[in-house]
Amino acid sequence: MAQASDVPARAASGGRPLSAGAAMLATAVAVTGLLVGGLLMAVSLTGHVFGAWPSPESVNPGLVGAAMLGTAPGLFAVGRAQHWEEVRTLLHPLAVVLAGLFAVTLLNAGGLYVAEGGPVLSVLFSLGWIFVLGLLCVWAAIALALQHRVPAAQQRSTPVAPLPGWSKPPLAVLGSAWLGIGTGLLIRPGFWAAFVPWDTHRLDAQALGVWALALGVGILGALAEDDLTRTRPALLALPCTAATMTVVLSARAAHVEWTSGPALSLICMVAGLLCAGASGHVLLRRSAATAG
Repeated sequence: MAQASDVPARAASGGRPLSAGAAMLATAVAVTGLLVGGLLMAVSLTGHVFGAWPSPESVNPGLVGAAMLGTAPGLFAVGRAQHWEEVRTLLHPLAVVLAGLFAVTLLNAGGLYVAEGGPVLSVLFSLGWIFVLGLLCVWAAIALALQHRVPAAQQRSTPVAPLPGWSKPPLAVLGSAWLGIGTGLLIRPGFWAAFVPWDTHRLDAQALGVWALALGVGILGALAEDDLTRTRPALLALPCTAATMTVVLSARAAHVEWTSGPALSLICMVAGLLCAGASGHVLLRRSAATAG
């Protein structure tokens, strides 16, 4: 009789083997997320602002750090996968984050501490931010390009643990919401920043937009996969990201306009991340039990 652990093994049969470069990239970004994200989030919880650029409100760097810290457990889980198909719902959004943050940083380079001046630690941090982001971007471009050149074995014809029909409409709405707000903040930060329920400016809005866009890409990518066994790392990242974001928003609650429409929408969207991750784990365990 098959055990629950057999589900991942059968899910991994067929597909494109995960390359060492892609697995190492995920681990490197996870370690960076723990260190840098943890620092940004910790400083934000004290009410102070710290980051690569000045910000009008500590919620902004705090949420960027929360997203980095929250995705780290999922990225560490990438190393346990055997095939690319099991991790692409997390690594594609990772590429969006790296490329997006690096582009936003370069396009707004004049607003960084290294250009404007400021405390020594902030200037050094902004220099390190540019260097590390640039290095990871180059690594990601090479690793993912080589990954897609790896020959693929015969693909399985049916999903091992398909998404139930009732889950697809809310996932589509959740993914579209994150994708839409992320695109708006990234492309038209001057307009969409006014809808953010706390003080923000162009660079903050675009950085938050990159993360929102990546979340939307990941959720819609999981919907397209239609197989929970191919979303294990992403399922781990979603609730962790929702939890870290909740900590920051709760700690800085006095600085958020909770009675506004955007704040209520944000609550629903963060809760959606938590529900999507938690329900995905439950459904995956049920699929494993059924297989047994």
